[in-house]
Amino acid sequence: MEDQKSYSRQIAELAEARPDERALCFSLLDGTEPEFTWRELHERSSQVAGALTARGVGVGDRLALSLRNTPEFVLSALAAWKLGAVPIPVRWDLPDWELSRVREVIDPKAHLGPSDVPWIEATAADAVPDLPDAVSPQVFGICSSGSTGTPKVIVTERPSLFDERRAIPFAQAWQPVPRPETILVLAPMYHTNGFSTLTNLLGGDRLLIMEKFDAARVVDLIERHRVSTFTSTPTMLQRIANLPDIDRRDLSSIEWFMQGAAPMPPSLVHRWAGLVGAERAFMAYGMTEGFGLTALRGDEWLAHEGSVGRGFQGTELRILDEAGKELPPGEIGTVYLKSAVLGGAYTYLGTTERAAATEDGFQTAGDMGYLDEEGYLYLKDRAVDLIITGGANVFPAEVETALIDHPEIADVVVIGLRDPEWGRRVHAVIEPADHAAPPSAAEVIAFAKGRLAAYKVPKTVEIVDAVPRSAATKVSRGAMVKARGG
Repeated sequence: MEDQKSYSRQIAELAEARPDERALCFSLLDGTEPEFTWRELHERSSQVAGALTARGVGVGDRLALSLRNTPEFVLSALAAWKLGAVPIPVRWDLPDWELSRVREVIDPKAHLGPSDVPWIEATAADAVPDLPDAVSPQVFGICSSGSTGTPKVIVTERPSLFDERRAIPFAQAWQPVPRPETILVLAPMYHTNGFSTLTNLLGGDRLLIMEKFDAARVVDLIERHRVSTFTSTPTMLQRIANLPDIDRRDLSSIEWFMQGAAPMPPSLVHRWAGLVGAERAFMAYGMTEGFGLTALRGDEWLAHEGSVGRGFQGTELRILDEAGKELPPGEIGTVYLKSAVLGGAYTYLGTTERAAATEDGFQTAGDMGYLDEEGYLYLKDRAVDLIITGGANVFPAEVETALIDHPEIADVVVIGLRDPEWGRRVHAVIEPADHAAPPSAAEVIAFAKGRLAAYKVPKTVEIVDAVPRSAATKVSRGAMVKARGG
């Protein structure tokens, strides 16, 4: 396309057209809120890019970023694109042994970690270089892990050419969305939900980036900065909704918000529908590889409770059994997706494994679910997380959804533990709302019996100080099972 331009040129044009307009703001743990105009963002990222050339970074090289949600992270990612390099964010809290494994997989030309922050800050004294236009052959990579837990990096096989369509607000497919948006970034930017907001930044929207998620601070920022949208996990939404004064806070600036990463408990959808209106809540299902996407708006969800939507932007869906046979509506199988619009090519670093695929191009991340008669998708859980107890299948997410409504439960993860009688027993790990007065195992089990079939009810209950979630609020059931003896 003749009108395609590099990410680098897009930043330069925004700086020329809107030099003194705020583009970026941070909410840091020390209480400060540093800001950047478009001109400042362009100049500072060019200075970092110039300094990176001295480290040998150029077109096609990988730049690993083990940095928190800070100015240094964003400046470095933009600098990579200005050099035609490939930014790959990495968790900043990895122990040295695990970081070394990840770095070996990425094989970066340069790696920027916490010790490099003073070096990045010092580039502010450098002259602003006149950089040649460059395009990254692969736009970015996101770290993940395979079923074995070994490091895996998903690299998007798309060049860093700006495409306005990728910056269009998701909700615009349903309703008009005022631009520019003020986007609150809650997720760590090593996660795709956080990193992908840089595409919105390139589209001219404003980002307000939290160094670390904190529910009370989220509401403060929404009120003070008139935040118009954010993307969140159910755990984040639950913590915000549990704030004692949330019903008295001003959330009127929110035009829409997106929820992903896991199905929403029905009670939580209804809670947020009451807080901001069902038509402002959106649910989506997809994966980092970009096989396709499903989505629906909150008022749609109310008519299809528990669904994660229908195919979005041309995504086709199939539910297949273990033999690859397509299943009829209502029957649970493996979810396969295909999209000519969203399904970009990808490469895995660190593993030869590929996602399971059909001959005609449908691919899966291993999630289980079913379709209804209208084509709405309902997820059950990952196949690897399925608990087979006494010969019956139990999906942990279903049990968690039932338990989270207990008023004395703040967070819950359900896993399957080895059991001589059942093969695997359903085990609930619970973080109490009040650590001084946690619910008893009998209370939890009785509560579950009122909501679940008998074979799905936890046979054992464990109270913990905190469920071990990452900064992205994800949890590794496999690690929790291993820590408890398998």
